[in-house]
Amino acid sequence: MFLIGFPLLVIPLAIYNMIAFLTPGVRWDSPLTSIHLVSQANWTMTLGDIFILFSLIVLFVEVIKATQATSRSVVDHGLSMLVFIAALIEFLTVPQAATSTFVMLVMLCLFDVVAGFSVTIKTARRDFTVDKVEA
Repeated sequence: MFLIGFPLLVIPLAIYNMIAFLTPGVRWDSPLTSIHLVSQANWTMTLGDIFILFSLIVLFVEVIKATQATSRSVVDHGLSMLVFIAALIEFLTVPQAATSTFVMLVMLCLFDVVAGFSVTIKTARRDFTVDKVEA
């Protein structure tokens, strides 16, 4: 799989930055569409909601990638950490990133780092225990 060494959450960060900088005044909380539910309620979706949903799907793929124990996974985790640090710095220093949508994206980057290291450690511990029992 060629995407092993590439932190996929860079994609939502890049898309966010393209939207925020190329379309000044974009409102992440403005309604895009509304769906009428069986309960007679209306569910209103905003640009930020749809963007976070997309980012959650990307995070799911990242967690699946973390389950593969390869030598590239260490590089992938390191790059994910750099993406998180860059996103955090951007949130603190760039006015266009001062939105709730971006904060949630930063948190997804943090979850990616924590989940990646946790899954890798758990997998390595399990592999070490299995190898020890077989020896």
